[in-house]
Amino acid sequence: MNDTTFIKKKSDNRKLTVEDFFFLKVGAMWRYFKSEHPSFWFICAYLFFEYTRPQAIFPVIDFMPWAQLLLMASLGFAFLDKSVQWVSSPINKLMIIFGLLIYLSSLHAYDSSVSQQYFINFYGWLVIYFLIITIVNTKERLYIFTLIFVFSAAKIAVGTTLVWASRGFVFATWGLEGPEGYFKNSGELTILMLTLFPVVFFLLTRVDIKIKWTEKAIIALFSACAALTILGASSRGSQLALAIILLFMFRKQVLRIKPIIGLAIIVFAAYKFLPQEQVARFQSAGEDETSIQRLLYWKNGMKMIQDHPLTGVGFYNFPSYYNNHYSHDLVGRNRAQLPHNILIQVGTDMGYPGLIVFMGFFWFAFRKNPKIENPTPSEQVVLQINWAILYGAAGFFIAGQFVTVAYYPFLWIALAFNIAIKNIFARKAKQQRKDPFAAPLEAKNDG
Repeated sequence: MNDTTFIKKKSDNRKLTVEDFFFLKVGAMWRYFKSEHPSFWFICAYLFFEYTRPQAIFPVIDFMPWAQLLLMASLGFAFLDKSVQWVSSPINKLMIIFGLLIYLSSLHAYDSSVSQQYFINFYGWLVIYFLIITIVNTKERLYIFTLIFVFSAAKIAVGTTLVWASRGFVFATWGLEGPEGYFKNSGELTILMLTLFPVVFFLLTRVDIKIKWTEKAIIALFSACAALTILGASSRGSQLALAIILLFMFRKQVLRIKPIIGLAIIVFAAYKFLPQEQVARFQSAGEDETSIQRLLYWKNGMKMIQDHPLTGVGFYNFPSYYNNHYSHDLVGRNRAQLPHNILIQVGTDMGYPGLIVFMGFFWFAFRKNPKIENPTPSEQVVLQINWAILYGAAGFFIAGQFVTVAYYPFLWIALAFNIAIKNIFARKAKQQRKDPFAAPLEAKNDG
């Protein structure tokens, strides 16, 4: 065996790190993925099926509940995965309390049968959250899991952008639609884009690892399509959220030339692509029929919370309660919808206790995030993913003031990412306290 062969074999046996994957080193990621535990395979497959929904694209495979089966497989194999350990976080306790509050509110609901019908809308996320934070427990697993999310969401972004382009970038009252499932309606679709945009934007601009120009082009394409989908989907709340997110992204760079140029390009492109009909919708906000009805939902929703402060009117009972108590405040419709506001939704579902816990999710997610001096390239990537996820959660909160999406994937997946990342750095700190001279975490096999 010559020296070159020996060096190559030694390199192949080295534990791969995020730096070996960035941005799109498919071969390295596949070698790592194959060596991982089946619990990780199945949680990744679940995310792919939940976000990409291939069964909707290819009806021939839509003959079984893929997402549920993949979750069950991931849960079963998690018990055999030696790397899976309990993860401590205040958010864990809040998740359990939130679930208990939903159960209690359902017992005292205006119509308990409605609450029971929608139980899975939260309790499913409870299981998914705990699976993600315990299984996605290394930087390498986290990065691959993130890319599955990125490409699944970007596939939708590119598709909806092409649809809008085929219409000549003109306004349509229904905006743009995503695939069947959580992201079909324009409001939910654009919140998905709000969670995608910061991740790809940060990977492009805030990670100091050299990548090929083709990889840069892919990230830039994903960023552009996410933003264009938000502009074309006619959702005022998400467009407002994108504007606020951009302001925060550039808040520390207002005096630097390159960021100013980048922001100017984004603003100019938004101005050119935003149809005049959509501008008119902003100008008529608060006066059109849709706005008037939402304001009535919010006003009467706050009355419901005040009248039922401890348990609300019941999980998912807002429409039935509204129909029977506030039917005089229905504008141009015979039946009430959900309240088009996540805070009103949670407050009417569970009263003030549920609302306090819900706000607690955001409080603890934004507190005590990892801060590493002189981070390694791998750590830098994961840190930027964490902040991008938090920006996406902020976008969800802002846009959520205009749509009813409290129990959609956005918050629960963001919390799972955030706690998984905090756990990864906590494990490293614990390891270094035990052995200050130990090799960096990414050099050890945690899989």
